[in-house]
Amino acid sequence: MVVRRVIQGLDGPDPLAHSLADAQYIADQSLATAAYLALALGKPLLLEGAPGVGKTEAAKAIASVLGRELLRLQCYEGIDAAAAMYEWNFPRQMLAIRQAGDGYVNLYDDQFLIARPILQALEAPRDRVLLIDEIDRADHEFEAFLLEFLSDFTVSIPERGTVRAGEPPVVVLTSNRTRELHEALRRRCVYHWIDYPAPELEARIVMMRASTVAEDTARRVVQAVGALRAEPLAKPPGVAETVEWAEAATLLAHQGAPWPTAFARAIGVVLKDQDDLELIAPRLDAILSESAA
Repeated sequence: MVVRRVIQGLDGPDPLAHSLADAQYIADQSLATAAYLALALGKPLLLEGAPGVGKTEAAKAIASVLGRELLRLQCYEGIDAAAAMYEWNFPRQMLAIRQAGDGYVNLYDDQFLIARPILQALEAPRDRVLLIDEIDRADHEFEAFLLEFLSDFTVSIPERGTVRAGEPPVVVLTSNRTRELHEALRRRCVYHWIDYPAPELEARIVMMRASTVAEDTARRVVQAVGALRAEPLAKPPGVAETVEWAEAATLLAHQGAPWPTAFARAIGVVLKDQDDLELIAPRLDAILSESAA
């Protein structure tokens, strides 16, 4: 298999990891390796993991490292090919017909074509990174539609013919694993599972993303978030919530609130479900005390 020549001097997982860190994303060795192989082999990268572990941020960081525009296709129940690929501007076509009178109008000219993320990625694969976010939220029919695109990176437009990328575009798919993805889709991708980061790594992320947060505060909030994740929560906090909780507590502390009080008052930044708040309320003081020890 021919290695692609679009990695811009990133000749291995370690250089890619360093470049991702420069883009404010800390990737461990396994994620950096999976991302590097996806780029080098011209295959889509499939990132699975719980909400909030950094899947979407990884795609953003990859686009930043490559110096490319990020095209985000947010999946949802009922999404169809038109929303992902292209559609015709029907009102503009009708207007053109009325203005032309008896003259000829090419209704399938570029001016009437509305390119969606997939077609945009095919038209300029060297300039864009396509993020297909939360593919597990789409239905099986849409997933089946993606198989052709992910196999040979082509799109068929009945009125125009086949659009084929000059080279494989960089594609990142994410999944929260709310449902199982089809095996055929998995086979087309380089796969990586992103777990919650280890405490030491998460503390580094907090200090990188929130420059006003001191190291002891970062470690304290990471320990508290780890305790929260061990509880049977409906919506466990992700890394973004860890960063935001540290920032919010720091802000309140600077306004005079003691640290345990600052963390407690900012609990709505890290827990965003009423049932979770009620579940944690009796244990919150103990969790904060343990994190301060």
